[in-house]
Amino acid sequence: MIGRLRGELLEVEGTMVVVDAGGVGYEVTVPEAVLVKLGSPGERVDLIIRQIFREDGVSLYGFLESFQRRLFDLLLSVKGCGPKVGLALIGQLGEDTVASAILSQDARVLARATGVGARLAERIILELKDKMQEETLHRKLFAATAPKKAPVVTDELVDALMGLGYRRIEAEGAAEAARDAVEGLADQLKFALDYLRK
Repeated sequence: MIGRLRGELLEVEGTMVVVDAGGVGYEVTVPEAVLVKLGSPGERVDLIIRQIFREDGVSLYGFLESFQRRLFDLLLSVKGCGPKVGLALIGQLGEDTVASAILSQDARVLARATGVGARLAERIILELKDKMQEETLHRKLFAATAPKKAPVVTDELVDALMGLGYRRIEAEGAAEAARDAVEGLADQLKFALDYLRK
């Protein structure tokens, strides 16, 4: 089973993206909310994957957070809620809104998503409200015990190389080689440019 994909974003077509991981291009369907956060082709991506096997083939669905995938799995356990509807709920409403609507038993909110009628919205609430309470408790406990993330540090060398037209993956590789070879930003930039021209 494929559980995670890290690599370069190659293509974006609708809600389907192609990720190059280890020289293999994987087609992954993602919710709209994930799509807008992925960036442009050439960027590095890190997707949490749910792989689904069916008679007509294998499909990969990608998410940015583990809760999105867990919610997707819960939604798929409801009769009448397939991958397309699960992605619409997460992608159009957002995972937090979906969870909140289930907990507050607000079918009207769920019915805003494409493919979700009033009856399906009611069924989702009926079948998932208890599981969603457990999931919410799990998230709160995890948030309380998780280490705080360090602030994001900008990488001047990578930014400079990207400003000169190189893709992020190329810039990061050249920057790493330059830092191992020389000191000082100006010398590192010169080394990285020579490295990229080889």
